[in-house]
Amino acid sequence: MTNEETARASFEACETGQGWEVCRSWCLEGATFSCQADALAETTTLAGYTEWMKGLLGPIPDGRYELSAFAMDPERGTVMAAAVFHGTQTGAGGPVPPTGKTVASDYVYVIAFDGEKISHMTKVWNDAYALRALGWA
Repeated sequence: MTNEETARASFEACETGQGWEVCRSWCLEGATFSCQADALAETTTLAGYTEWMKGLLGPIPDGRYELSAFAMDPERGTVMAAAVFHGTQTGAGGPVPPTGKTVASDYVYVIAFDGEKISHMTKVWNDAYALRALGWA
């Protein structure tokens, strides 16, 4: 499996809420995560992030992504994925009771590799916009 194929498989698993149990096969143990967003300020591992995404699909059961770009940068050993997350809070488990509000929130992942495994992922995301759209902030 190429790094691009690994990144695609990992992206799909993460975005569909399959959690660390599935995503770990493509990642180094202890793979790190970063995001300059308050909602994810405490999340520093890829394991933690994939579980956060899994949990997000409780209050937003129709959560889904629309991939807009996917590119490999072999010189730097990275893959970038740009997408829009769509969903409506109709399920329980969010910070407030179901609002029925919908979000369409852009984000980008920069996925770094060490050899054939993912070693780090950075998420670029405007959490304040997304949380306001859902009625969570």
